[in-house]
Amino acid sequence: MNLKSLAYILLIGTMLLVTSCSQNPVYKQYETVFQLGDQQEWAAKDLNAEHWTKHIKPIPDGQVFWSRTTIEILKTPKALHPYGLMLQLYGEYEVFWDGVLIGENGNPGQEATRDPEGKMWATFSIPTDLTEAGEHVLALRSSLYHFPDHIGIEEMKIDEYNELQTQRLIEASYMHLLAGAFLIATFYFLFLFVSDKKEFATLIFSISCFLLFALILAEFSKVYIAIHYSLHVIRLKIIGALMLGISFLIPYYFSRRFPFPKRKLLLTIYAGILLYFFLSKHVFELKANNMILSMWIFSIAVVVFGVYKKIKGARLVLLSLLLSVSIGFFTPFDKSLFVGFCLILLGMFYLLSLRIKEQRLAYETSLLQSTRLRLELLKKNIQPHFLMNTLTSLIDWIEESPKKGVLFIEALAKEFDLLNQIENKTLIPIEQEIALCRTHLEIMEYRKEIKYSWQDEGIDGSQKIPPGIFHTLLENGITHSLPLNDNSIQFKLIFEENSKYTCYTFLTFAKRASQAITAKEDGTGIKYIKARLTESFQEQWAFTSRPVSHGWKNTIKIYF
Repeated sequence: MNLKSLAYILLIGTMLLVTSCSQNPVYKQYETVFQLGDQQEWAAKDLNAEHWTKHIKPIPDGQVFWSRTTIEILKTPKALHPYGLMLQLYGEYEVFWDGVLIGENGNPGQEATRDPEGKMWATFSIPTDLTEAGEHVLALRSSLYHFPDHIGIEEMKIDEYNELQTQRLIEASYMHLLAGAFLIATFYFLFLFVSDKKEFATLIFSISCFLLFALILAEFSKVYIAIHYSLHVIRLKIIGALMLGISFLIPYYFSRRFPFPKRKLLLTIYAGILLYFFLSKHVFELKANNMILSMWIFSIAVVVFGVYKKIKGARLVLLSLLLSVSIGFFTPFDKSLFVGFCLILLGMFYLLSLRIKEQRLAYETSLLQSTRLRLELLKKNIQPHFLMNTLTSLIDWIEESPKKGVLFIEALAKEFDLLNQIENKTLIPIEQEIALCRTHLEIMEYRKEIKYSWQDEGIDGSQKIPPGIFHTLLENGITHSLPLNDNSIQFKLIFEENSKYTCYTFLTFAKRASQAITAKEDGTGIKYIKARLTESFQEQWAFTSRPVSHGWKNTIKIYF
């Protein structure tokens, strides 16, 4: 599955969520009243409940209490299409409609002595002859052994019984399809991160997708898993923890793409605010709303800063954030939450696609640069004036001393053989580079009749470096130096290593040919060295070159 297909699935899932909103209600719910005690006649439709209370204190020890709610049916159901009643509330209870028992959910009053039974979400069928248009009474005989302060109906819905049963399954199937897309995205971007651990943004996106996948499962598992009300609080804590993670990761992701001043400080303060909301003793809905609202505000602020700085992709991401906020005004919280997250993750996905595109272009550029550098390495050593001068010197040596002429030819052949071995490589063993330098000094001794010497100290044979960088420094030292009084020029390479970096120090012991070597612009050789270091180590290196009393000092540091 490619990135575009994944985006299409996320977009389709978002549209399905928006279009799955409920139809016009067929009922109207009035106030609920409560009474502590247990009398069977309290289920009657015509009971006078004026002395019942609108609020009731927490009931200890799982005692039985009753509640009555007046329901107005606005439309009589069609034949063979009875209405159903869907309830979400804490406790175990019996359901009476106009005094008729229509269902049971657990064993009210016996929770202390019996195993937990029933479920948090239950659906009951209402007899057709009891659902004519007009007022009706819903009476519940309940007990609350585990959470005595959670009294009252959390959610109620009346619709066609078959519709209530199938609509939840259809909605859950859409959401699980969306969850599957997020799970695929999780593994896809996790594998991208494993292949390139420097791209931390892909890991953040992968974790965000996984958290949203887990959030969907935690939210919609209630459709096919019978969850007792005593376990519902645990489920809410899991959902809250998932929302906490998502609420932090999304602004954090945007802050990496659109960096702003004092980023670490502001992110720390924001994380503290989220933890305060998460650990507060407010009801779950308020905590969730506070975390989501904080996420939107902080994310929009970060992206607006990106728009102000004219960072690529910021405007489209801002549009997705504003759209996710506007959807919350037209759809219920449980739907707007997931629609908003989907739109925000699409914005994150867009930024990630831009980053992947930039990486691809950078990779293609690096291939071109690598080819150019290999050609530059060859050109540096087979340029016409080098060949002409070398051949001229070779002719002189063959005429004057054939044996030394043969040694000259062997040294020249060895250098070209070494160049041929390293020209297509990005990194080579340091010992191979040293061999190339020694061979080049042999050639230059025959050409210039100057005594060149090479020393190295502390060299680690396991280290690898870009080809030709010390060879280039050697050439610069030969070109821009005059021999000492004893007609010699000495070169020394020192290797040092600590916990932060490896360091190569290249020293030239000679007289400087000119005081104007410290020009502001780098020469061709220095540009070649820097390009090679960037190709292999990105920005994790430092290079300095400066005159010293004994000649010249070059330092290359490669950071871990």
